[in-house]
Amino acid sequence: MLGPTATGKSALSLAIAERFGGEIVNCDSTAVYRGFDIGTDKLPASARRGIPHHLIDIVDPTDEYTAAQFARDASAVIRDIQSRGRLPIVAGGTGFYYRALTRGLFPGPGRDADLRARLEAIAACRGPERLHRLLQRVDAESARRIQSRDTKRMVRALEVYFLTGRPLTDHFAETEPPMPEAEFIAVAVKLPAAAISERVTRRVDEQFERGLLDEIRGLLARGVPESARPFGGLVYRQALEHLHGVRDEAATRALISQENRRYARRQLIWFRKEPGLTWFDGPGESPAMISSVLNFLDASLS
Repeated sequence: MLGPTATGKSALSLAIAERFGGEIVNCDSTAVYRGFDIGTDKLPASARRGIPHHLIDIVDPTDEYTAAQFARDASAVIRDIQSRGRLPIVAGGTGFYYRALTRGLFPGPGRDADLRARLEAIAACRGPERLHRLLQRVDAESARRIQSRDTKRMVRALEVYFLTGRPLTDHFAETEPPMPEAEFIAVAVKLPAAAISERVTRRVDEQFERGLLDEIRGLLARGVPESARPFGGLVYRQALEHLHGVRDEAATRALISQENRRYARRQLIWFRKEPGLTWFDGPGESPAMISSVLNFLDASLS
């Protein structure tokens, strides 16, 4: 169950799990981190209807969790679910995680400390946007999927290019999936841009009202450093800036909504390039959408 942010994937995944005796496997790169709940819009345990959810809250905020690790963990979880006669439902919006699971990742060259240091120095002196512009010149597809402030992933993509002479995306085509025996029935949902905009704005307001800023203060008080990876993601990065006085709360809410709309566009571009997806138009929680997807899966699984 794939698609851009704020399209109702969680509600639809729950309906599928209830109908087919399924368990949900998280495919969101932010939901793996403990303590980051409101800004990642995690479904609380009380709203999961007793359906098991896997790969949520599995690593500390200071841990380095990669797409390769996700592919290994998700493969193990999926095989375990299947061994118990249940249906695994992979749900989320991180396209790179989905690709790692279904198509694999190439092992890549080892880390080059000197090259990394030079690239990181560029980001420190001239800003991460300078790295992003460089990445756009040598690997445009990676530049489209990597956010302009995600220094770690930009450094890795550039490292691969300079060490191999080929873009990261070229290497992906030569990889083997971690579950070659598995058959994935890929369902994706999408909404018009105007609908996503309205839903994102409402969700951001709800996140602030639920205590997003207090959640961040609590994390910092427990010793989670601002350099922790999830603090660099959407919602948390902008909210941290607000706490440092960069902008007022109204402007911060507006900026988070704007960045989420941009992220949704990037997600849609990414998923449209994935092979084998069956698209459905409409909000995932609507009865009509649920009925359409369940009918499709009934036919596909029979």
